[in-house]
Amino acid sequence: MLEEYENRTDLALEANEQIKDEGKQSGIVVHENYDELSGLKITCIDITDSNGEKALGRKMGRYVTAENMELATADSGQQDYMADRLACIMAELIKSSMNPSANPHDRIKILVVGLGNKEVTPDSLGPLVTEYVSVLDYGDDEPAEDAHIRMTAIAPGVMAQTGMETAVIVRGVVASSRPDVVIAIDALAARSSARLNTTVQLSDRINPGSGVGNHRMGLTRESVGVPVIAVGIPTVIEAATIVHDAIVNFTKAFAGSDIMGTMKDVMDSMTERERRALMLELIAPSMSTMYVTPRDVDAAVQRTAYIVAKALDRLPDIMTSA
Repeated sequence: MLEEYENRTDLALEANEQIKDEGKQSGIVVHENYDELSGLKITCIDITDSNGEKALGRKMGRYVTAENMELATADSGQQDYMADRLACIMAELIKSSMNPSANPHDRIKILVVGLGNKEVTPDSLGPLVTEYVSVLDYGDDEPAEDAHIRMTAIAPGVMAQTGMETAVIVRGVVASSRPDVVIAIDALAARSSARLNTTVQLSDRINPGSGVGNHRMGLTRESVGVPVIAVGIPTVIEAATIVHDAIVNFTKAFAGSDIMGTMKDVMDSMTERERRALMLELIAPSMSTMYVTPRDVDAAVQRTAYIVAKALDRLPDIMTSA
């Protein structure tokens, strides 16, 4: 059981932190920098070969994570800075995912897909972004110089609402509207509570839309027919992770006593994966599949959705000037 348990995280950054502890880093290149203007810590993880794929459990490609503890509480000026930086990252991912022979100054049509269930607050990030973003579809007869980027948006709902796989719905929309790229916005699960509503992950190699704890068909270039850029923000954390962190902190606080010192030694002798598996065995069965979200998640999701929408709105200017 201990060896079989896998921590639930959608963040490549957290998956990399875990394998660093286990000494597995072949095929993985990490670059970090701090953007003073936006206050974002940017971590870029490149998976360069099959060894990296196996270690991280993700496909070869680039995974960019932007972190800021004030992401959900920033004032309007700070939101603008963050949105600009996120838009620059999106623009680079779009360019790298498109056909190398394409002219970067040709008209580009983007379909924004807001994944999730608007009626469930922690899962409402995607639908909210589609409400906030400014769609820019000027019609097929407009000259390219008047509309460098045409943007459309859709919130397809979830299977429980529609009875259809989200990827099937999006594939139909793609076939009809023929966008050059899909940008999928999704709520994620994190391993660290500190990253809830404070972190944005962007990548062209993620499989968005499969859902927390589900095995649904995700959105990929193969499933919808065009490149897919995934943008996600973690809004939930596994209950077992919270129990694990609480016990680790408790044993550290009382490490001076004989009993707790022994318990701390036992905990230290286990890998993080083994400790979390133990926590999963200790908590009640009803909690083993439970995910937890902060009490202010409604306000946090609305604010982070607004920042992502502003970043999408900035894409035309950024890609035109590039």
